[in-house]
Amino acid sequence: MHFKKTTFKNGLRLITAPMKDTNTVTVIVAVAAGSKYESKKINGLSHFMEHMFFKGTKKRPKTKDIAEALDAVGGEFNAYTSTESTAYYAKVDKEHISLAIDVVSDIFLNSKIDAKEIEKERGVILQEINMYEDNPMMSVQEEFENLLYGDQPAGWKVIGTKENIAGVGRKDFVDYREKFYNAKNTVVCVVGNFGEMGEARVAGEIGKIFARLQKGEVNKKQKTAEKQSKPELKIKHKKTDQAHLVLGFRGYNMFNPDRFALTLLANILGGTMSSRLFLSVRERQGLAYYISASDDESTDCGYFSVRAGVDTDKKKIEKTVKTIVSEIKKMRARGVSEKELQKAKDNFRGKMALTLESSDDVASYLAGQELSRREIKKPEEILRQIDKVKRDDILRVAREIFVNNGLNLALIGPIEDGKFLKKMLKL
Repeated sequence: MHFKKTTFKNGLRLITAPMKDTNTVTVIVAVAAGSKYESKKINGLSHFMEHMFFKGTKKRPKTKDIAEALDAVGGEFNAYTSTESTAYYAKVDKEHISLAIDVVSDIFLNSKIDAKEIEKERGVILQEINMYEDNPMMSVQEEFENLLYGDQPAGWKVIGTKENIAGVGRKDFVDYREKFYNAKNTVVCVVGNFGEMGEARVAGEIGKIFARLQKGEVNKKQKTAEKQSKPELKIKHKKTDQAHLVLGFRGYNMFNPDRFALTLLANILGGTMSSRLFLSVRERQGLAYYISASDDESTDCGYFSVRAGVDTDKKKIEKTVKTIVSEIKKMRARGVSEKELQKAKDNFRGKMALTLESSDDVASYLAGQELSRREIKKPEEILRQIDKVKRDDILRVAREIFVNNGLNLALIGPIEDGKFLKKMLKL
C-alpha cells in the first residue's frame, strides 16, 4: 500500500493514497471528537453535531442541496461518530473527485448549524434513540460497555441521552465546534483513482481549502479508569422474543503489543462459522442463532467479548452461558493447537485483503490509524505482527485476560432475577 502524509502549516494532516486499479475515489475528513471527549451534560453532542453538518451551508443552504450534489453523480456519502472520532466522507467516480472534495470540505467548514434545523433534528435523533432501544441485539453492547466503565465517558452512549438531546442549544454546538474542530485534530484522507487531477494537485487543493481552519490545540479526553474486584452482572428487563447477551473481559488498548494475540484468540473462539463457540453453542446444541467473539481496542482501554442471541427460557440461557464459560476455561487451561493458530492467521490475512479492496475501506483504514495513533502501520506491518504470535502467546494472554476480576455479563431480555446467572460467573 502506497500513501503519502502531508502536514500543513496549521497542523492539518493529509493522507493521499493513489489506487490505479479502481475507478472510484473517496474523500474523508475525520476529527478527534467523539463521546469520550464530552462532559456528562453534553453527552451525545458529538453525534448530534454530525447530523447538523448535513443541514445546510451558505453554498448549499438545505439538506436537499447537499444530497443532490452527490446523488446527481451516483456518489455515496455519509458520516459516523464513535467514542473517539467523527468522520464525514464521499465516494464518487474518479471524474468527480473535485466535487467530492468540495462537498465534504463545505459541510465540514461551513455548516450553518441553524437554530431551526437543530429543533427539527432533535426529533430525528430521539427517534434514533428509540430505534436502538427497540433493537436489543445492537444496544446490549452499550449495556456491556456501561457495565465495564460505569459513569464516565467510556461508559456513556455515543448517541447520548434523551434529556441531553432535548436540552442542548445552538451555543453548545458553536462552542463544541470551536473547541474540537480544529486543524491539529483533523485528518483529511483522499484515496483512489485521482484521474487527471493527480496527487500533487489534490494536496494543493486540500491545503488551500483548509488553510482557514484554526490551528487549535490537541484535543484531550478524560482517561478511562478501570476498577473491578469480582465478576459483574447487568440485566435490563425488556419484553423480547430473544435474550441478547454479551459476556466478556477487560482487555488491551490499541498500543499494547499483546492485542495481536488477543485478536487471534477471539478468532479461534468465535470469529468464524467453524470457531469453537459457533460449533459448540449453535451447531451441537442449537442454543443460539448468532454467536461470535471479538476484541475491541481504543486508545486507552479495550475488551474481549462474546455476543449471542438465545431463547428466553432460563434453562437455555443458563446452558448457553455455561457453554461459553466452559470454552473460555478450556482456552485458558490448554490454549490452542498449531493448526488452529495457523487457520486464524490465514483468516486474518484473508479478511484484511478483502476489506482493503475499495477506496472507502482504505480511506477509513488510513484516516482511522492516523487520527488515533498519529502514525500508520501498513497492512504488511500488521501481518508481520500477526505472524509472530506463537501458541505460548495465546495461552499467556488467555490466562492474563480470562480472570474473575475482569469478567462481565450484560443481558437484555424478559428476565427479572439474575441470581441463576450470577452463580455461573466464575472461572
